[in-house]
Amino acid sequence: MSRYPDERRAVITGMGAMTCVGKSPEEFWTNLKNGVSGARPMTVIDPSPFPCKVSGEVQEFDPTEGGLINRREARRMGRFSQFALHASDQAIKNAGLDLDSEDRERVGVLIGCGAGGLPETDEQATLKAKRGALRISPFYIPVMLVNMCSANVSRVFGLLGYTNTCVTACAASTQAIGEAAEVIRRGAADVILTGGSEAGICELGMGGFSTIHALSTRDCPPSEASRPFDADRDGFVPAEGSAMFVMESLAHAKARGAEIYAEVTGWGVSSDAFHLVQPHDEGKGAALAIKLALKDAERNLDDIDYINAHGTSTPLNDKSETLAIKRAFGDHAYNTPVSSTKSMTGHSLGASGSMEALACMLSIRDQVLHPTINLDTPDPDCDLDYIPNVARDTKVDVTLSNSFGFGGQNACLVIERFGG
Repeated sequence: MSRYPDERRAVITGMGAMTCVGKSPEEFWTNLKNGVSGARPMTVIDPSPFPCKVSGEVQEFDPTEGGLINRREARRMGRFSQFALHASDQAIKNAGLDLDSEDRERVGVLIGCGAGGLPETDEQATLKAKRGALRISPFYIPVMLVNMCSANVSRVFGLLGYTNTCVTACAASTQAIGEAAEVIRRGAADVILTGGSEAGICELGMGGFSTIHALSTRDCPPSEASRPFDADRDGFVPAEGSAMFVMESLAHAKARGAEIYAEVTGWGVSSDAFHLVQPHDEGKGAALAIKLALKDAERNLDDIDYINAHGTSTPLNDKSETLAIKRAFGDHAYNTPVSSTKSMTGHSLGASGSMEALACMLSIRDQVLHPTINLDTPDPDCDLDYIPNVARDTKVDVTLSNSFGFGGQNACLVIERFGG
C-alpha cells in the first residue's frame, strides 16, 4: 500500500546486525523469539564505581575479522563506526547488491547515532588530564565525530551519493530510516545504506546516566535487569551495537531481481517541547509522531498488527508511552499487541531503533511477535497487551516502531509486508 509510484517506493532488500543478542540478523531473531537476553556483567569498562554493573555488549567483537577493516584502519575508527561497517557489509551481501555494477553516485548512506565516539572522548580526556592537550591523538577528532559513522561506511564501500547523519538521541536510527525513505521517494538516490550504530559504554557515559538515575541498579541476574512495563522496573540496561539495511527504490529492486523483505510506507517525527530528559507526562508528542506516521502511510488504526515499543524499562518512559499509544489509538490500543525489544537487547541509544526495525521486518517475514521478557508483575499504569515472556504466532502485515529520545525527540515508522 503506497501512494508513491513504483520508482519512488522505499523497500528493504538487505539486513545486517551486530548486537548483544546476535551478530547476524538470524542469530538476533532466534534469540529474540526465544526470549534470550543479551545482558551480561559489564566488561568494556570496570563497573565497580557505578551502581549499574550490567550491559548489553557485542561479545567477542574483532573489527578486523573477515578482512573488511585492517588493524591500522581499526585504530583510526571509533567502535561505533566499526559496528556499522560490519552490519553494512552483512546487509550488502544479504541484498546480493553488486556495488561494482551500480552507479555509485546514486548509492548513499544515512545512519542514526546519538553520541558518536564517546568512549574515545573519555580516553582522550583522561590522556589530556595526565599529559596535556598536545598529547591527544591526531585521530581523535575524526574518530569521535558522530558523522564519521556514515562517512566511514561511504568511504570503505566507495559510495558517492547522498550522505547524512541523524543525531536525535534515542530516536536517531528510527528517524534515519524514515529520512532515507524520503530520499528514495524524492528520487535523490536509488539505494541507501541506512540504520543506526552506537558504542557509548564508557566511564563518562555511565557516570552521566548514573547521576540522573536512568540505569537499572536492580540486584538480580543480568538477564532480569531490563523489565519494560513491569511494576518493578527501575531503569534501562546500557547497550551497544548496530543494525543496517539496504533500502532501494522498488523500481531499482525489481530491475535487479532483488528479494524484498518489507516496505517503509510511513514515518513521523515530532517534539515534546517539554523537558530536557523526561517524556511528556501525557504522551502528547509521542502520540503526534505515531499519528503522523500513520497518516504518511495512509493506514487506519485497525490496520496496525503490532507495535514495537520504545519500552526502555524506565518508570517514566513506559508509563508515558502507554499513554501515548492510548492517545493515538483510542480503544484500538487494547487490541493491538505491543512488545519491547529492549527487554532483551538493553538500550543501545541511537542504534536501538534500527534493531527494533529489524525485529519488525523479521516479525513480518515469520509471522511471529517476540515477547517482552521479565514482565512478571503487571503495572496498573501499563495495561496494554505487551506479549509477556512468550513469543506469539499471529498475523503480522503492518507494524509500527516507536522511538523517543532525550530532549523530546520522537520518531515512528510504519513498516509493512511488501504488497507488490
